[in-house]
Amino acid sequence: MTPLVVAAVLLAAVTHASWNALAHGIRDQLLAFTLVGGGGAVCGAVLACFTPLPAAGAWPYLLASSVLHIVYQGLLMQSFRLGDFGQMYPIARGTAPLVVTVLAAVFVHEVPDGWALAGVALASAGLVGLAVWGIRGGGTSHAFKAMGDRVRPHWPAIAAALATGLSIAAYTTVDGLGVRASETSLGYIAWLMILEGLVIPAYALATRRGRLAAELRPVALRGLAGGLLSVIAYGLVLWAQTRAPLAPIAALRESSIIVGAAIGTLFFKERFGLPRLAAAGVMVVGIGLMLAG
Repeated sequence: MTPLVVAAVLLAAVTHASWNALAHGIRDQLLAFTLVGGGGAVCGAVLACFTPLPAAGAWPYLLASSVLHIVYQGLLMQSFRLGDFGQMYPIARGTAPLVVTVLAAVFVHEVPDGWALAGVALASAGLVGLAVWGIRGGGTSHAFKAMGDRVRPHWPAIAAALATGLSIAAYTTVDGLGVRASETSLGYIAWLMILEGLVIPAYALATRRGRLAAELRPVALRGLAGGLLSVIAYGLVLWAQTRAPLAPIAALRESSIIVGAAIGTLFFKERFGLPRLAAAGVMVVGIGLMLAG
């Protein structure tokens, strides 16, 4: 990857962790994702006015990706309901790169070299392992429940986060194919935001009806800011996918895990601790190996 691609993906990592934190900080997750999705759809509509339509070959990928993104958002909402941001985020994001590596090899015929494969595997396995098993003592996490003097995993929370990671891997691979077929990365992200962004707001409108506007008002600015950040984050990733193989981009993007852990500590008063510090170190080593290739 060129330095410009690396910088774009790292910026995407920061903006991605930031919009996830904004969404997590809104207690009612349906309201949070209504605003994020609606804000993203508005940004997509504005962007679509100034960009060409994606090529015909990209539309099947756009439709499939929209469905996968909606599934992802539902699973992410469930993850945030069940667990701490600083634990759900690493599990979900740490699962994705290794699965993307396999999917890219099968469907895109992109087989990483030894360094890249070692980096992706190390970052994914280390982060998921540490996020799931690394907490000891305290019992303050929703993802880990105190049982006597031990802390056991809370499997519903972990299962939701792992399923979120699989959905991330699926849409990353689909979008990698779609944006390359689109002939316009900006047009692709615009229409993806439109197609995926309207479903959750429509569901919220149908279920909350007359009270939705009043419920949205106190958190509107935070949620809409999250929507704008989500467009920037994924737009940068899609552009990068036209310039480099999918697996290294997926792994590098998950440096957002480090940002997410820091946000969880600073803003949500979640315990950082040695396991999360070790996870950050493992991620850095994995990225170093990946970029060495």
